[in-house]
Amino acid sequence: MESLKEKIRREGVYLGSGILKIDSIINHQVDATMMLEAGAEFARRFAPFNPTRILTAEVSGIIPALTTAYALGLPLVFARKHKPITMREPTFVEFAPSHTKGGRVSLMVSSEFLQPEDRVLIIDDFLATGQTISALARLVRGAGAQLVGIGTLVEKSFESGRAALAEWDVPIESLVIITELRDDGTIVFADDFHGCA
Repeated sequence: MESLKEKIRREGVYLGSGILKIDSIINHQVDATMMLEAGAEFARRFAPFNPTRILTAEVSGIIPALTTAYALGLPLVFARKHKPITMREPTFVEFAPSHTKGGRVSLMVSSEFLQPEDRVLIIDDFLATGQTISALARLVRGAGAQLVGIGTLVEKSFESGRAALAEWDVPIESLVIITELRDDGTIVFADDFHGCA
């Protein structure tokens, strides 16, 4: 998605250790127009797989997942990191390491909102190591539902997350793919022929 790539080019900041700060787009401030465009693009790419429910992890995945759910006319479920007293049992729980939080996070979904007949599309903000998305996929499997696809706004291909997700054998679509983050702040995209940013 060219518009997202150009926005990351202008506003993204490489913080080192593989961390790309895009707070002005999704992680703190939200570019609503851009996210509506992203949701429409995910809907176009995944509609043929007939999903019945969108799944993501709180917090940063919620916005692109919501705009995708809106574009497809589907419900959105987000895996909670902390169990509220209102969450019904049984609850599906998985764990994933968090690169940005520096620890392990729990992801949980009530069986009320993830059922065996569901065809689930996972949408998230980043695909890096693939561990959070793998945890979401395990939640789908634990519910007896079918995973039909994975979509992410930004993929950092140098962290090999796509390969880590190969076991799920579903289509993986990233709107922007970054092949390198350089110490001088340069962001290199997969379709950059000269590596300029």
